[in-house]
Amino acid sequence: MKHAIEEFITSKSIAVVGLSRNGRKFGNSALTELAKRGYEVFAVHPEAEEIAGTRCYPNLTALRGKTDAVVICISPEAVAGVLREAAAIGLKKVWLQQGAESPEAIALANELNLNLVAGRCILMYAPPVEGFHAWHRAFYRLFTKL
Repeated sequence: MKHAIEEFITSKSIAVVGLSRNGRKFGNSALTELAKRGYEVFAVHPEAEEIAGTRCYPNLTALRGKTDAVVICISPEAVAGVLREAAAIGLKKVWLQQGAESPEAIALANELNLNLVAGRCILMYAPPVEGFHAWHRAFYRLFTKL
């Protein structure tokens, strides 16, 4: 997984699937934080045209050729469709944020030959890692294999 993480964070542009209009989902935080860290970010929401001043795209297909990677922050039951769509448009770098992963999603990502990171927090790895996420990463490194 280390190679998949290193490859993912070298992306220049990242789509984020799983934002909410009220701003209370992790996807909203991820979008904001990744933009602050210098990534070109794209919000994906099936219904909203804009969230917090950011244009939303209805799906990954609408972003074909514009993004290098996708962070998925939705319920595990909804992940399969996004994985299939990513594979269909040639998007190989996929990050299943903690809470989005499931054994079925991981198996499907492997079947689709996607470069998958699962069960980790993107904000602990996308540079520069600062503040709470730097502390969390150090703690995680101390007790597991990062």
